[in-house]
Amino acid sequence: MPNLAVRGGAPLRTKPWPEWPQHDDRERRNLARVLESGNWGGFPSPNVMAAEFAERFAAHHGAKYGICTTGGTTALEVALRAAGLERGDEVLVPALTFYATAFAALVQGFKPVFVDIDDGSWCMDPAQIERHITPDTRAILPVHLGSRMADMDRITEIARRHGLRVIEDCAHMHGGAWRGRGAGSLGDIGCFSFQSSKLMTCGEGGIMLTSDDTLEERCHAYVNSGRVKTSDRTAAEGTMLGWNYRMTEFQAAVLLAQLERLPGQVAHRNRTIAHFERRIAEIDGVSTLPHDERMTTRSGYGVILRYDERAWRDVSRDRFAWALHKEGMRLHGAFYTPVYSNALFAWKDAPIEVDYSGVRCPVAERAASREMIWLPHEVFLAGERDIDDLCDAIIKLRENIDELQV
Repeated sequence: MPNLAVRGGAPLRTKPWPEWPQHDDRERRNLARVLESGNWGGFPSPNVMAAEFAERFAAHHGAKYGICTTGGTTALEVALRAAGLERGDEVLVPALTFYATAFAALVQGFKPVFVDIDDGSWCMDPAQIERHITPDTRAILPVHLGSRMADMDRITEIARRHGLRVIEDCAHMHGGAWRGRGAGSLGDIGCFSFQSSKLMTCGEGGIMLTSDDTLEERCHAYVNSGRVKTSDRTAAEGTMLGWNYRMTEFQAAVLLAQLERLPGQVAHRNRTIAHFERRIAEIDGVSTLPHDERMTTRSGYGVILRYDERAWRDVSRDRFAWALHKEGMRLHGAFYTPVYSNALFAWKDAPIEVDYSGVRCPVAERAASREMIWLPHEVFLAGERDIDDLCDAIIKLRENIDELQV
């Protein structure tokens, strides 16, 4: 009689995990206000609720300005253009991230240059950055991945020394802080996503944070069809070529409520993650990524579990992840692949010629194909007893490792 669910045994857990996204009467009230106002669109820009949200979100992260937009990818596009990049300029990006990080550069004719990841944080490795800098390099685009932040001390120091812009991809790091400074406020511009699965969501949407007056003006103009920031429809003269990347008032209404909820959710996740890390430390063959004490407020889109297949008698990461899923756990195995090898990235459609056939980032490749198991952030909105189920399921697999063999 098999013990593991993957072999036909009874799963350890049948209880559902917390759903995402979450909402309550706050979203309903805000949406009703917009609906009844008749002011639904994003123009004039910034509009009423979008302006209020941008101000509050920026303040929460310690930045002077927030500029709302339609998505995390468009936030990166606008940020790179506002930072002064021109066709053919190079942008350093981590090899392991969602492909849109690099796409935002390539679609505008900027060239992504891939940097391998640090083996501890799985964010861009600062030790690898300078070997990739050329006379054409104009910006560094670090990504705060999962629940870890890139080493912003070293990255900003390198950028200052070489005269480069720093654009933070904070799609995973709403509410996080490095040395007491909010994510998105450490570089020249910080970009956040509000897509459906993110820590805050209105379905789609994004925001840029900056404390630079000129960058704020340029970001806003690019979002607002080239217009200067105005609340007056008559003062709408074009100032530069831009896009209509404005956020609607319905999206901003939802985000105002989501921002109220964020600090409590971050605190709750951090308690359950601490419990999870204590328990995982007692189980052979799996571990969490080490915590950097410079990350003074922990947050993150998900917790990354590192799998060691050698400690599991060479059972593959994918086999382990599938067996854990069958025990009733919510997780992802192959979550990201190195961007330069991602089939979804339409290189042939790029406005400039690029060839990544010779690129190799061994740490990113190993992490993506053999080690990474992604635990979504909503799992940690459950209680400690639920997290015990997750840890107990791993122990169950360990005690029945023979049944994992294919």
